[in-house]
Amino acid sequence: MANGFPGETNEARLVEIARSHVRRFGHARTTVVGIAAEAGMTHANVYRYFASKAALLDEVTASGLRPLEARLREAADGADPAYDKLERMLFAVHRDYRVKLDDDPELFELLVDALARNRQSARKHRSRVQSEIQRVYEDGVASGAFAMTDRRKAMSLIFDASHRFIHPVALGLDRDVSAHAMATRFETVLSITLRALKTGRV
Repeated sequence: MANGFPGETNEARLVEIARSHVRRFGHARTTVVGIAAEAGMTHANVYRYFASKAALLDEVTASGLRPLEARLREAADGADPAYDKLERMLFAVHRDYRVKLDDDPELFELLVDALARNRQSARKHRSRVQSEIQRVYEDGVASGAFAMTDRRKAMSLIFDASHRFIHPVALGLDRDVSAHAMATRFETVLSITLRALKTGRV
């Protein structure tokens, strides 16, 4: 049997092998048989840890998104003004997805597929991002930083205005636009959005 890193679980090793296979072959051509062979086990043994190829790839997606989710929690917990935190968090989402699009296209396509199929990894990630953004917005209302106190209206504004820049499918459609140009456009959109939140006027 192939050896992993000391202390590494079989589940973690399978996820990392699956990640490397997605990068090399794409998610559609990645197989449990190939992953099992590299792990030094039978494909039946893989199913002891993951019920299906879809479940294994879902964990590949989820594990790749956890560092971003951790950065969002850290930013939300910070002491900066709500509008600074909100800007930084939305940019973090944009940059993370854009880097995946440019530097890790096969894993980016796996994320897009998870969104299209409403996989658990995509649902939970979307919920966590929305929850942290909402938490910062509510802190801003409580501190008086935001005059727009209608939560539904405010959250719709934030995500509708940001959609082109923080939704992987939309980002994929703009893959031919340079990362710098997209960031510059997002700065403008965020400036308008934050001003609306501060003043309460759209």
